[in-house]
Amino acid sequence: MIPVTPDTELSISFENQRAVVSPWGASLRRYLLINDGGHDTDIVWGYSGGSGKRGGQGDVLIPFPGRVSDGRYVFEEQSLQLECNDKEGPNAIHGFVRSLPWRVQEVRANRVTFEIHLDADTYAGRGYPFSLAIWVTYDLGTSGLTCTFTVRNIGHQAAPVGVGFHPYFTVGTSLIDEAEVQIPGTACLEFNERLVPTGAVLNVAGTPWDYRRFRAIGRQRFNHCYVRLERDAQGMATASLRHTARGHTIDITMDSSFSAVVVYTGDAIADAPRAALAIEPMTCASDAFNHPDWGLKRLAPGETFSGRYHVRHRDIEKGSSVPQN
Repeated sequence: MIPVTPDTELSISFENQRAVVSPWGASLRRYLLINDGGHDTDIVWGYSGGSGKRGGQGDVLIPFPGRVSDGRYVFEEQSLQLECNDKEGPNAIHGFVRSLPWRVQEVRANRVTFEIHLDADTYAGRGYPFSLAIWVTYDLGTSGLTCTFTVRNIGHQAAPVGVGFHPYFTVGTSLIDEAEVQIPGTACLEFNERLVPTGAVLNVAGTPWDYRRFRAIGRQRFNHCYVRLERDAQGMATASLRHTARGHTIDITMDSSFSAVVVYTGDAIADAPRAALAIEPMTCASDAFNHPDWGLKRLAPGETFSGRYHVRHRDIEKGSSVPQN
């Protein structure tokens, strides 16, 4: 078996689409379209090789997305302490699996599945004494890119589980300020100076943070967790990014397993601030380990939790979606 390193990458393709993924963290490193002239159109703001990564580009965030305040939480009457690894303050952030080697379970021309197990004995000392089997699949098809997750509790006690993804999107602008965004959240969490929730959930109606209809990003500094998502008749919630002059719209559509979406303009990325917009599907809100009613999944032994999100590019003038030939 070939060792997995931060530089290990796999490429999948379907018609004019290509994605680059890595078993290191099950990360999504690139997603692009190739036109008839052979020119690339990046959909995901990506990178190549472990040293090329900036911020949380393409990370998978399990078993908790976002921050856990002070790394402390209580679950099933157990008081637990996570490792505080947040550069913004004394918090735990974004789970464990984004910096671990995953196993390539299956690979096809247009599809790859990664697998990893978290063992309670290994992670008890890091504040998570629970055992999980986790699968993440990337699949290219006629509807674009689909990312599917499955988490199974393979331990002997119930486990707290949250799942998140950290892709950055681009519509071809040098700064994300030039684009417009539509966010389905009707409310967002209030954060303190350490970027952890205060516990308040704020309605966005009538505030500068109401983006339920397309609005220019401009100099707005997003680092917001949106909740109470608007959904269509099928229970799907969609966030969209567009640039009319370039003719690009990207839709990120989340199924009912996702109850929150974080939007981040990347202002703290030292060498490329505001180059792209992170639109992060999350099954629970930030700090849900301390606010279980914000979407935290209590996964019983043997129980499975799964969901998916889709990324689709649309041409504004033609109203078409991938594939575009």
